[in-house]
Order: sequence, then structure tokens, then C-alpha cells
Amino acid sequence: MAPHSPLVTVAQLQEWLQQRPTEVLVLDASFDLGDPAAGQQAFLQSHLPDAAHIDLDKHLSSRPDGSNGRHPLPDFAAFAAVLARLGADNTTHIVAYDRQGGMYAARVWWLLRRAGHAQAHVLDGGLQAWQAAGLPLAEGPAATRRSGSFRLRPALVEIVDYETLRPLVDAQAAPLIVDARAPDRFRGENETLDRIGGHIPGAKNRFFRDNLDAQGKFLAPDALRAAFEALLDGQPASGAVMQCGSGVTACHNLLALEVAGLPGARLYPGSWSEWSSRDGAPVATGTA
Repeated sequence: MAPHSPLVTVAQLQEWLQQRPTEVLVLDASFDLGDPAAGQQAFLQSHLPDAAHIDLDKHLSSRPDGSNGRHPLPDFAAFAAVLARLGADNTTHIVAYDRQGGMYAARVWWLLRRAGHAQAHVLDGGLQAWQAAGLPLAEGPAATRRSGSFRLRPALVEIVDYETLRPLVDAQAAPLIVDARAPDRFRGENETLDRIGGHIPGAKNRFFRDNLDAQGKFLAPDALRAAFEALLDGQPASGAVMQCGSGVTACHNLLALEVAGLPGARLYPGSWSEWSSRDGAPVATGTA
């Protein structure tokens, strides 16, 4: 049933929902960093039939303490309980989507992989692709669904923390670090989310939206592979570290790498929001 790619098309998802609806859970991960209530409101106005809403702040993150970034990883036992409550088992195909080019759906995909769940997918093109296909939408609260038995299993993806990364950066011995933020924020300009602008010394910039075409769908695997291989410059993807502002859009680059057939890169969950909050952490500005 699962495709080779972590992406599913509208046609594939429609077929799954028609043929095996009890084996699929669709999660709407829509969110707005500037208005945390907007995702739930948008869900109530329109969502894929039988989808449930999952919230970045409430379900996909734990509480920040001022030094661990704006969106620390969730407590995974609590994350598993949420998935079970929404109807997931360990064999369920979980498909995430959003209205923001996959930036939040990719976080769901990566967290599912971190929870040991291989049947994790992202709807390519999100809600807009579903609408463009002329398919119906629902409104109001999510439909009630039986509880599932989702349980944590060994992680399928790896992380790197500040304590590991900092001395490597200081010694100029860090692996390739790729920052998914917009180029101006990477350069240290127009910073509105974190108290210090700039980037981790030695990092390269790959804006997550460069993974998408004009319709908001992921570029073809060959195009993604060429772009990331140029960035890697001969280094294996498995040695690279992906980061962003708070560990969210970095997952978009991790998803793109997976689509490109270049798996194995690690996530720095705290990302720039953690790095820039630590006393004495070095900061670079300008282009890489």
C-alpha cells in the first residue's frame, strides 16, 4: 500500500480512503506562527473529509523554557497517546497535510519517524492540491473515530543536540549544517522571531520553499537530488545536520532529502532559537 516516496499524491490518498479507510489516518497540521489559533480555526472552516487536526504548539512541541528553542520536541509518550486517541495503530498509514507548503506536515512526518513509525506520509501539495482536484472538503469538528493502540518503537531518525554540536562548531570540525530559513534571516536581516539575527558559523542555507514548485508541490526527485548534492559537495547526506529557526522547517529539508533518495541526515531540534539563546554561542552573519 505504501509508496516508495514519503509523499503521497491526491489520487493515491483518495484511493486509500476509498479502499481501506480504517487503515488510514489523515492529519491536518495547519498552523500560523503569528497566530497560533489560526490553524484550528482554518480546520473548522474546511478540511479533508475524516481528517483530524494536530497542533504544533499543543501536540508537536513541548513547553519552551527560554533556552531550548521555540518548539522543543514533544514528550513522545504524550505524542503517542495523542495519535492513539485520534485512531492510530502501529500499522496505520498516517498522512499529514497543511496549507503552508508542507512546513508543518513535514514536522508531523519527522516526529512519526522519530516515534518509530515507518508508515508516515505527507500529502504532496497539501489542501490546495486536494481542492485543485475538485474533491470535496468537510467543515466543523473532526469526525469521531475509535481509539487506536499506537505505541512508541525504536526511532528511525536521529538528532544532534546543542551540547554535541557546539564544541564541533568551536573547533571548526562540525558536519555540514544546513539552515532552512529564508535567506534574509540566515544573513541576520529582518529577524522578528528570535532575539539575535544570524546563523551558526559554517552553516549553508537551503530555504525550505526552494523544495517546491510553483504549485506548492515538491520538485521531482532528480531535481531535489541535484540541488542537495551541490550543497553537500561530496559529503554524504547521512553526515549532515538540518536546522532552521525552531526545528520545524528543517524537517521540510529532511523530507526533501528522503524524496531525493538521500536519507540519514540528522535534525538539530533546538535550531537557531536555541543556539542564539545560549550564552557565548558564536554567531555569523551575511552569506555562508
